[in-house]
Amino acid sequence: MSTTRVLLTTTSFQDTPGIHHDMLAKTGFEIVRERGPLPESKMLALAGEFDAYLCGDDALTRAVIQKSLPRLKVISKYGIGLDKIDVPAATDLKVPVLFTPGVNHTTVAEHAFCLMLAAMRNLVVEANHVAAGRWTRITGSELCGKTLAIVGFGRIGKEVAIRAKAFGLNVIGYGNYWDEDFARWYDVKRVENLDDVLRQADVISLHTKLTAATKGLINAKNFPLIKKGAVIVNTGRGELVDLTALIEALKSKQLLAYAADVLDQEPPPADHPLLGLPNVILTPHIGSRTHESVQRQASCAVENLTRYLSGKEPVARANPF
Repeated sequence: MSTTRVLLTTTSFQDTPGIHHDMLAKTGFEIVRERGPLPESKMLALAGEFDAYLCGDDALTRAVIQKSLPRLKVISKYGIGLDKIDVPAATDLKVPVLFTPGVNHTTVAEHAFCLMLAAMRNLVVEANHVAAGRWTRITGSELCGKTLAIVGFGRIGKEVAIRAKAFGLNVIGYGNYWDEDFARWYDVKRVENLDDVLRQADVISLHTKLTAATKGLINAKNFPLIKKGAVIVNTGRGELVDLTALIEALKSKQLLAYAADVLDQEPPPADHPLLGLPNVILTPHIGSRTHESVQRQASCAVENLTRYLSGKEPVARANPF
């Protein structure tokens, strides 16, 4: 019997030491490593050579999955975001898509607060001033007493709410999923209408998944509803915010700042319009990239893969059929 051949593309998995490397080595699989996220063109070039994909945010389109057959048996996603995988196509083609829920909510929530505080207190620009030998003191703003809107009230959104209460924030939430008990315990008010959310919030933190319905969730039509001087924090997906409307709001100073860990293009081209704007803070999609979280995600992704290929139920599967 030939050895199971697996394409590993996630750089977090590859670059971070931990138990997941031993787990993968013990499988006996032949592992081929690429530096993702890979575009569709690269995935098409590789398609058909592997029994499994252990992927990050690579473009797993219908064309890629189709070309990967009949050899491809399973896709094991490192993480929870499935927007780069054509899950309906995988389902049509009988390819299971596995993922790793519950492994990065603490880490992403911490990073959201890191971005929030950096934006409110001008942390990045001030640190750069001092590093350059300048003692330039800019007056910032407190979080305490402000209204934080959490858009997307799943695991990560709830972790943000816990931290927000400790900072003295008034917390409102918006999303299809709603945990009534949690909201009552942490005094989070549910707002049913996104327009009302935008009108009330001093800080908007985005944690909803990217779908056809949420692409451009904040756009030219509803941007005018946002308070002048508000902050948007985005650790969800770059496409949740319409880029053209965002640039206009930043340049007009309607927004105090946009602080994001995600972009519509990753990595961004040198001429990306958000690069270099003074009221923008960007990090390179590291919200879940901690030593602790990487090991949890990677271990779960390997466990999913090995369990499925040995005929057992995986930890989590997006498309049962």
